[in-house]
Amino acid sequence: MHRNTARTLVAAVVTAMALTVAPAATAAAATPAAATASDPFYTYGGSEPLSSFAPGAVLKTRTLQYHVVGLPTPVKAIQLLYRTVDAQGRPAANVTTVVRSLTGDGSKAVSYQSFYDSLDPQDGPSRAIAGNLSLGGVIANVEAVFLAPLLLQGYNVVIPDTEGQNADFAAGPEYAANTLDSIRAATASAATGMNADTRFGLMGYSGGSIATNWAAALAPGYAPEVNRKLVGFAEGGLLVDPAHNLKYADGSLVWSGVIPMALIGVSRSYGIDLEPYLSDYGLKVYRELQQGSIVDALGHYPGLTWKKMAKPQYADPNSVPAFLEAVNRINLGSAPTPTVPGYIAQGNGGVLEGTFGNPPGVGTGDGVMVAGDVRALARQYCATGNGSIAYQQYDLLSHVGAAVAWAPSAMSWLADRFAGRTAPSDCGRIPAGNSLAPEKPAPTS
Repeated sequence: MHRNTARTLVAAVVTAMALTVAPAATAAAATPAAATASDPFYTYGGSEPLSSFAPGAVLKTRTLQYHVVGLPTPVKAIQLLYRTVDAQGRPAANVTTVVRSLTGDGSKAVSYQSFYDSLDPQDGPSRAIAGNLSLGGVIANVEAVFLAPLLLQGYNVVIPDTEGQNADFAAGPEYAANTLDSIRAATASAATGMNADTRFGLMGYSGGSIATNWAAALAPGYAPEVNRKLVGFAEGGLLVDPAHNLKYADGSLVWSGVIPMALIGVSRSYGIDLEPYLSDYGLKVYRELQQGSIVDALGHYPGLTWKKMAKPQYADPNSVPAFLEAVNRINLGSAPTPTVPGYIAQGNGGVLEGTFGNPPGVGTGDGVMVAGDVRALARQYCATGNGSIAYQQYDLLSHVGAAVAWAPSAMSWLADRFAGRTAPSDCGRIPAGNSLAPEKPAPTS
């Protein structure tokens, strides 16, 4: 495809998104029953048990037009149903989307992990790309802004549904399996133009950074052949220690709705029952958000705190064994160190009151993610043998603002890795952060 044609094509995608995102969101809210809700492509119905296939095996393939807020574009997308595992290691089927390089180059690809952040499987990026309209799916449509430059730079772009088909929000190890097995599937399929020699970069922000970092951390053990072809990972707005994030976002006017979302996602993925510990109000919120998305949560529960959600005897979340089990399972500080170079960016311009003992008005993160945790993780990687960690902190930017600054830097950093340039390192210059030790039970009186 001629480069000018490609530019025109991608410009049309972005323009369509910009012009239609607001009415599409309204339409989605009014008609939540999506056209792809019962799409048989998402179901494996073969005669062989799913467990008989290797992780990453392609189960189904289809080609369709890439949709932006429900409108078809000239861009072709290949979707693969593939075998993977859920958070508990059980065989599962999941979907990924591949947009082939506009130049026909099959040697390089970016696995882009979406920040669609939802508890509703209908909000996954593959469904949005297939034409599904849902309120939570608007996020995956907006991300066309990030995908367009990657296509113009000649990359193949792979977009996994990182949360799986149960939408297990915040379950980092499951995100990793879905991402790594998506790469396996994309390079095994004859339809994608890629193969076992295709090199990959990982890229994701916010919820997408959960998948990106966990995939980089678990790749050496879970998918060593994928790890060997990774050039690096670029991420921003990272969730590291969810117990710290709960304390940080507790009482926020905007971000506090993420607290019950994360509790639902992790309890769902690991089969943990949190309901016995919740107050009547907590149960109400917990049940309201069972299929909620980040769009449903942001600003809808202003001032929500753990204490409001919990029964009085569980005012300290560390007094809840199920909570401790959940947050310790998804603490990146306990995960292995990635063996490939990393670029990690984090905003520090968010303002929340009283967090981590700080006085009102002191920014300790970007409003939802804790900057001290991210610095601590980067320093941990440096101390445990990965000397190719670049860290950038945006002291004046919040979570949303930092994403705008992060994206071009992440793409430039990845381009250098594909070009074979030596990865820069900030090891030795990263300021100290918080302890990432596992949470301990609250003392009994």
